Amino acid sequence: MRWALIKAAAAGTTMVALAFLIPLGLMVQQTARERAFTAAERQAAALGPALAITTEQDAIDRAVASTDAGAQGRMAVHLPVPAGAVGAGGAGAGEAGAGGAAREGPGGPTIGEGRATAADVATAGGQGRAFTVAVPGGYALLQPVAVDTGRTAVVEVFVAESDLTRGVSTAWLVLSAVALGLVAVSVLVADRMGGRIVASARRLAAAARSLGAGNLAVRLPVDGKQVDGSPEELREAAHAFNTMADRVVQLLAAERELAADLSHRLRTPLTVLRLNAASLGHGDPADATRHAVAQLEREVDQIIRSARRAPEDAPAVAVGCDAAEVIRERVGFWSALAEDEGRRWQLAGAERPAPVPVQRGDLAAAVDALLGNVFRHTAVGTAFSVDVLATDGSVIVLVGDAGPGYRDPAAALRRGEGHGGEGSTGLGLDIVRKLAESTGGDLALGRSAVLGGAETTLRLRTRPEEAQPVRVGRRRTRGALFPK
Repeated sequence: MRWALIKAAAAGTTMVALAFLIPLGLMVQQTARERAFTAAERQAAALGPALAITTEQDAIDRAVASTDAGAQGRMAVHLPVPAGAVGAGGAGAGEAGAGGAAREGPGGPTIGEGRATAADVATAGGQGRAFTVAVPGGYALLQPVAVDTGRTAVVEVFVAESDLTRGVSTAWLVLSAVALGLVAVSVLVADRMGGRIVASARRLAAAARSLGAGNLAVRLPVDGKQVDGSPEELREAAHAFNTMADRVVQLLAAERELAADLSHRLRTPLTVLRLNAASLGHGDPADATRHAVAQLEREVDQIIRSARRAPEDAPAVAVGCDAAEVIRERVGFWSALAEDEGRRWQLAGAERPAPVPVQRGDLAAAVDALLGNVFRHTAVGTAFSVDVLATDGSVIVLVGDAGPGYRDPAAALRRGEGHGGEGSTGLGLDIVRKLAESTGGDLALGRSAVLGGAETTLRLRTRPEEAQPVRVGRRRTRGALFPK
């Protein structure tokens, strides 16, 4: 935008400057030409009084030398034929003089350096009017002067080509400098105006990026020094942005309240479950049920607290946990249900620490989603396995089963489109995918080379700069993984 304004200002000013300065330059050139010929006419007229008094060559020679043009060798005087010679010239000449209808042209000596041809000089003397003729190196002004009745002298003044263009180059340079100055001023003004417009647009873009990054408190100034010189349209855009940001905050607050209210509705059935679990007596199944109900209550409480807390009020949480520890805990939790359903299972690679840059609760929810899919989408008695592999740049979790596998892996990864039957929301794999992508990792669906069913690969990056994914291969036999 800034460059566009500068180009438009430069183009417009250049056109205006050319429209005025070119005619002005041509006028200056014509004025210089007229000035040179006018000066020549003045030089020629200066000899008129001397020629009216005498036509003696010595006197005229001194008169020529006294002028500027004569001193520079640019003036010549073509004297007429002496009076006695005219009288002896024959009856024709006398008759013409007596009739008064013709004037005798110059035909006598020439004082100074003449450049015009004899024919041009004779024409000027015969016609009795001044005119210019082209001569080598410039022009010659021929000015006839009557010395007495019937005789005419012609004063010749040479005008050089350089005299016709004297000062024109300087005038063109000055006019060009004026034009460039006008263009520079217009560009400077356009740059200042464009700078203000661009600054306002950049503030709007920066505020939009900040809002997109999660800063809900960002607002744009709509008055004061920061918006002085901003176009009215950008001020309206700032008003609209602030209104949009306020509306986003209101919608997020309403969404948090709705999530809190919906979570709060779960308290009543949870209370019934807790009472029923308390009446189960003792034993591993009863303890596992009570433990699950207690954990569910804690999760609901956490959801309510998180939903009612504004994002800017959220306390800083240390991000990071031991993936091996979390996976051992969650597999241990699901192992009780696996034993009840007669499922064989295997956990491998979780003996050593595997730190990952995610919160413990988020990773636990992701592992629960993967294992829950195994129990929900495979028949009772179907075996499953969980493998953990820690590399220099990532931690990979593989969950495989001996079920039918994924019918459409692409559809299974689309949020809310999973076909899990009754009780499935289609959000489990999407939650896992978002957790992986938050670390720069990914989630892949495929077929297990060991169990023959579905295999889900969760890759969590521990170093964000790692660019290439790690390919994992397992070479095991079914008998080694699940001994009978």
